[in-house]
Amino acid sequence: MAEDLVVTPYDAMHAEGMGDWRFLLGVLVARFDTGSPAEGAALATAIVAGGDRLHHHPDLDLRADHVVVRTHTESVDGVTQRDLDLARVISALADEAGATPRPELVSSLELAIDTVDADAIRPFWQAVLGLRADARGDLLDPDGQLPSLWFQEMDPPRADRNRIHFDITVPHDVAEERLAAALAAGGRLVSDQRAPAFWVLADVEGNEICICTWQNRSSSGGPGAGR
Repeated sequence: MAEDLVVTPYDAMHAEGMGDWRFLLGVLVARFDTGSPAEGAALATAIVAGGDRLHHHPDLDLRADHVVVRTHTESVDGVTQRDLDLARVISALADEAGATPRPELVSSLELAIDTVDADAIRPFWQAVLGLRADARGDLLDPDGQLPSLWFQEMDPPRADRNRIHFDITVPHDVAEERLAAALAAGGRLVSDQRAPAFWVLADVEGNEICICTWQNRSSSGGPGAGR
């Protein structure tokens, strides 16, 4: 069905009515600030009803002063027309409720381990964190409470840099602002060779984090590749 065809990040972000949403790691994400917990709960209830009408349901994170909504089509592990349609309905419901869209505040955190043999260490991390492996071998929390963990092959092995790092995926229109803030806070730019897909930064002790976006992604290599 056409509505189940995967939509590219570029097409999703340039589709009509998507101003409240950002594409992060194969998921459409929006945040709506609300005036009170009761207002947030009412908006969440309306969003659930909207999902019922479209037979397509988002994940909801209800907080005291905001609601975060994430939608993707699990059967194809990506964003489809069904998600775009649902996102527009949710934006309309949020507008009706007087909630304020805050797309600049959404983000997704991943952990990564650089390794010479992912298959050798994956079972340990899967067991100790209680995660499940997907088709790529990434480890995910079925309940969405913990960050995902993925493994980056080292070739050749290296000992001069740390082997566990963070990947923070932010809206494409926030990345350079976040980069500047991190550098101003004492960070060091390790590499911008793959920007704007990702920038590699380190703190003063050499601990690393990548600031990632959906832009210029490839199917292999680098943080969150292909997602």
